[in-house]
Amino acid sequence: MSNTSVVARSVASIRAGKVLLAGCATLALGGCMLLGPNYKRPDVPLPQTWRATSGETAEVVNTAWWEGFQDPDLDALIKQAIDANKDLLEATERVKEYEARLQIAGADKYPNLTYNVDGERRHYSTNQPQAIGINQQPTQNDFDVGAQASWELDIWGRVRRSNESAVADLLASQYARHAVMLTVVDNVATSYFQLLALDQQLRLAKSTLKNRADALKLINARYKGGSSSKLAVLQAQSAVDEIWVTIPDLEHQIAVLENAMSLLIGRNPGELVRSLDHDPALPAIPGGVPSDVLTRRPDVLEAEENLVSANAQIGVAKAAFFPTFSLTGVLGFASADLDRLADGSSKDASIGLGLLGPLFNFGSSKGHLHEAEAYQRELSLKYQQTVQSALADVDDALVYNAKAAEIEKRGTEQVATLTDLAKLAQVRYDGGQSDYLEVLTAERDLFNAQVQQVNRHRDSYLALISVYAAMGGGWMTEQDQLRAATKPEAPQVPSKASSAATPAVEKTSPVTTMPVGTQTDAATTTSQRQPQ
Repeated sequence: MSNTSVVARSVASIRAGKVLLAGCATLALGGCMLLGPNYKRPDVPLPQTWRATSGETAEVVNTAWWEGFQDPDLDALIKQAIDANKDLLEATERVKEYEARLQIAGADKYPNLTYNVDGERRHYSTNQPQAIGINQQPTQNDFDVGAQASWELDIWGRVRRSNESAVADLLASQYARHAVMLTVVDNVATSYFQLLALDQQLRLAKSTLKNRADALKLINARYKGGSSSKLAVLQAQSAVDEIWVTIPDLEHQIAVLENAMSLLIGRNPGELVRSLDHDPALPAIPGGVPSDVLTRRPDVLEAEENLVSANAQIGVAKAAFFPTFSLTGVLGFASADLDRLADGSSKDASIGLGLLGPLFNFGSSKGHLHEAEAYQRELSLKYQQTVQSALADVDDALVYNAKAAEIEKRGTEQVATLTDLAKLAQVRYDGGQSDYLEVLTAERDLFNAQVQQVNRHRDSYLALISVYAAMGGGWMTEQDQLRAATKPEAPQVPSKASSAATPAVEKTSPVTTMPVGTQTDAATTTSQRQPQ
């Protein structure tokens, strides 16, 4: 065959390849469909106002609200917890896991490039029939070097829906991490004020024990002098024992709570440093309207992203009913002589379009679709339930906060009344107008009221903490940003506007798409995920 005819055939093959590539590109870019429903947030009825009055400032939930207590020891404990709590560190690693899954899903949008280098020397049996055209030399060499490319044309949107699902899974994992952070901070702050209350009760018990021991000495002296009865001595001794037994129990409760808090902050059990004579301030009550729950609460945002992911999987299941188009190409050199491997005549190339689709799978594809649709409906109901639970949490916390303040105020008045009563009972006993039982009764009532008042004061802090925990907020994002400045490897969640290859979504922008301090406006902002 002449060189001219070889060249002509090569030109014809190249032209055919170009025509095939052009046709595939047209099919990929102009004929793509996007199977499956686009996401739309479920309608959940929201109340217009809360049952109890909230604060005036909504932005306080976007900052480190615990600093409003003006307690450096609490600030240090929460910082340690955010940095070292094991549950939170596990959640951080889960975010990185989903980042890797998104990277895997995103790779399917691009051609898969591979290479090969092969060398073989083979001796064929001369006693076997040989195919026509095969080199009759019994010993042959085969050298091959080249590159292969394969690309699934996303005609039905399977890859785009898979990527949309992976993005939503990543966002859900980040919101789950924020939910863990919220719980950890809530638990640390709550435990801290419970610990301060136990410290106060212990000091109160020791102070009361000293007073009753002094009273016992005085009554013993009076009994020896004949001015008091044995009954009064026994009553005074019983009052001392009654207080004494409460002290070891309080010390045990303090040790248990310190150990629990040590685990929360990621360290071994042990004592915690804290000020015993400092009464923390009460920060402002956060404000907001019920619709803020949709963009502030990480558990609500996590539930929505799980729903987005499940919704995208319906498109993946629908795409399984249709054939997969794959564009493949090979370019390389092959020769039996290593010295001639790089010659033009050793060029080995091919390009092709493959189609692979289901014929009979006995209902498997339909079953996967029904499964995806049922799971989407399940998560839609779960999302609605999560929103309603979040609304109840906020309403409960606001009522708790309002009533705790009323109870503490009235308790202060009760303690003042019982203090006067105890003084009057002591005066009556000293004047011989009553027996010592009246004094003991008045002192016992006063001690119990003082203990209850310590708990009421604690509840004022716990109620305010519950309001902050129920409202969520952007402070978790702020904490991530603060730590990202010193830890570049900290997981960062992509904004929905920049996530690649995701279809249009009718929904409200999540908190992560907005700068810290602007999340409260997210309920009125609409964003769409555009397919690429």
